[in-house]
Amino acid sequence: MAKFFYRMQNILDIKLKLEEQAKNEYSIANAKYMEEYRKLQKMMARRKGYEESLKELLSGNLDMVKVTNARKDLNNMKTLVRRQMMEVHKAEIALEQAQKALNDIMIERKTHEKLKEKAFEDFQKELQAGELKEIDELVSFTFSNNM
Repeated sequence: MAKFFYRMQNILDIKLKLEEQAKNEYSIANAKYMEEYRKLQKMMARRKGYEESLKELLSGNLDMVKVTNARKDLNNMKTLVRRQMMEVHKAEIALEQAQKALNDIMIERKTHEKLKEKAFEDFQKELQAGELKEIDELVSFTFSNNM
């Protein structure tokens, strides 16, 4: 019996490796995004604490040095939060790019798998046609010998 050989198997293998790499890159980008987002959440919680601390200082006896320092701390934390928001945004963009690259590579791989399936179906049809031809020849030979 003939054995099926897909002539573009090496390309399909490369597509599978590329997909695996894209999955790894997506995973790394997702981890980076989650890390940056957690940092942002922590900074926002600290900022909230600084805001509450400033409110307490303003509600009691006013110590201008403490109030000034609390305002500086709060302003510094707001700046840090804005910077971290930009880092989160950068990580989100990188994550979206990795997702798009992964989707593109998956589409290419699926296309090549479909081509392989089609080639296998054609191969099976050729085998079946060859077997039918052999059977017809055998029947014809047998019939002509019996006469």
